[in-house]
Amino acid sequence: MKTLLVLAPHPEFAETIRTGLNPEQYRIIHRASLDEAEPLLAHGLVNACVLDVELTGIQGIWILEKLRRRESKCPIIVFTGAKQSEWEEEAYLQGVSHVLTKPVRMRMFSALLDRVFAEPVARAPQPAVQDKSMVQSPKSNDLGLSSLGIGHQGFTSTASQTLAVLRDFSSILTHSLNAEAMLKQFLLLLREILSINRAAIFLRQPYGAFDGVAAPEESRRLRAACAIGLSPGLLEHFELSFEAGIGGKLFRLGRILRRSEEESRGDVEAQKEFELLGAQVAVPILDRETLIGVAVFDGRVTGDPLVNTELELIFHLLEQVGLAIRNIWLHDQLSGNHEMMAGVLRQLSSACVVVSRDLKILHANKMARKYFASASRTSGEMEFTDLPQIFATKVYQVLRTGAAVSPFKYEPEASPGTVYNVTVVPFQRQDATVPVSALLVVEDLTQSEQLRRLEVEAANLRLVKTMADRLAHEVGNAMVPLSTHQQLLSEKYRDPEFRASLDSALADGVKRVSRLINQMRFLARDALISHEAIPLSPLIEEAYLEARKYQPVKSGQLKYENGGKPVFVNGDRAALKHALTEVMINALQANPADPKVGVRLEAEPDGDEPPGLRIEVEDNGAGFTPEAVQKAAAPFYTTRNVGLGLGLAVTRKIIETHHGKLEIVPPKSGHSGVVRISLPMDPAQTINA
Repeated sequence: MKTLLVLAPHPEFAETIRTGLNPEQYRIIHRASLDEAEPLLAHGLVNACVLDVELTGIQGIWILEKLRRRESKCPIIVFTGAKQSEWEEEAYLQGVSHVLTKPVRMRMFSALLDRVFAEPVARAPQPAVQDKSMVQSPKSNDLGLSSLGIGHQGFTSTASQTLAVLRDFSSILTHSLNAEAMLKQFLLLLREILSINRAAIFLRQPYGAFDGVAAPEESRRLRAACAIGLSPGLLEHFELSFEAGIGGKLFRLGRILRRSEEESRGDVEAQKEFELLGAQVAVPILDRETLIGVAVFDGRVTGDPLVNTELELIFHLLEQVGLAIRNIWLHDQLSGNHEMMAGVLRQLSSACVVVSRDLKILHANKMARKYFASASRTSGEMEFTDLPQIFATKVYQVLRTGAAVSPFKYEPEASPGTVYNVTVVPFQRQDATVPVSALLVVEDLTQSEQLRRLEVEAANLRLVKTMADRLAHEVGNAMVPLSTHQQLLSEKYRDPEFRASLDSALADGVKRVSRLINQMRFLARDALISHEAIPLSPLIEEAYLEARKYQPVKSGQLKYENGGKPVFVNGDRAALKHALTEVMINALQANPADPKVGVRLEAEPDGDEPPGLRIEVEDNGAGFTPEAVQKAAAPFYTTRNVGLGLGLAVTRKIIETHHGKLEIVPPKSGHSGVVRISLPMDPAQTINA
């Protein structure tokens, strides 16, 4: 009974074939995709494949390519509803036996199956070798190419025989991706043309940077790859080595080694290995760089040994085989690396799509198909047109320019609340001027964005709670004197001393509440209310006087250095005055008994950018502590029992709104505290520091 694998997206197609064929002759197995059919193909349980696929585009050819990679010998019959000549031709090139048009005509289909499963025509026998010197005694000196059926006198007349030998040798190339099968075919070919009795080939394990290769010490051991005339049980437990014995001799000599020659007779290990293998000669297998294996041979089936000319021929043929094995190893390593990377991409939670330069989807993992594959398409393959337009545009841009685009976020209109982070990276060979492909990575940030928003909301709620506590405390401090005077107002209103105390309490309360209101207003402002050129010297003096109102001191001194030239800044005058006032208050509080405040202006060039203005405010206090340097500009940080701790935080907000920067200079031993403000300055303004 033959097993037919029917690959079709709809079960009705498989049912049609099942009902039309003899159930005693054919067993029908239906699978919707290649992935589902993988176990059947991997274990060789299928005698033929029947595909329901449209030959109007590249998708059908891709399915055929994948099927051929999984099963290289299985006959394939394709049914298609519509076909185009160029795609039909490509299908035949992929090894399809027949391309039929639906609907299924069972009589013709049954006849085709009988033809497919018919016994193959036996190969015509090769012409007999004319030169009787094909098998000779090693004593003969007239060997030449006779071992190939080419005599010295009839070299030109036997060209057809030479071509026949070359044709047979080239037949091993059909196994160019299977080292074991290729070597087996090579030994059978040697037995056919040289009548070799017993032979075995040992190979070292490949060593390289890819996954699945041998360790360095393992690569110096040679295991049996194939043999003829030898027991598999013997070879299963027998190894050669580059350290000693036959392998060691060939590794050092790099030439053919006979058992009978003096070089090997003195090596006990080599003689034991020759005896166990029943071999008389060993031939190195080179890849033109290193020794990758050893081939050992007995004589001919007649008992005659192989002569030097034949061994030279075998040596050169094995060198070509060695190059082929090296290529097989490289292919296996690259294939393994590709499968590993494909597996990594397949398991990623992000959508990964690799797009070739001709806008074909080379790889798309499960998440990519889940996000973008068209629901109307029956197959699981993606097309470039399935990508959202913005993604396709970015990929096309990267493929044409070779430059990666900056990661960006994308929110699809059809799915409100969904957020993707998108990255497009080019893949470019070293010798290429343009990328050969591009990797599109799409990460779903919906949950992380929701968590981030929740964290921001929670942080804002904590900030509001802290602000409410601090505001209540500060307003309460301002209200205590007013409440006390209000209770005594009816009794002591006529007392001049009481009225003076009431006036002072009202002024102090209004002043504290006004500063609190200004702090809240500037803290909430994200843009400039006005924009004008402001002379800095009067602004600093006004800020100092304003600060002394909030921090009364008996004596105070302001030292202002501006280089003798007027300086102007652009911005909101009220906001900048408030920012400087808060810095002045901080300086006055550093030494309330005898405060001295120094203000120094310096030009601050910044490369190609417009020059900046540096304002340094220095007090004569003990200086900032290391903790204060880190937290002084943070909201609600204060070292005093009164106040909100918003002074420098508001100053920083105002300065940053003016595209400037606020710095708390790290303290030095024996130095006072310094607050540095950097602001942009008109290039026409200069300062002689």
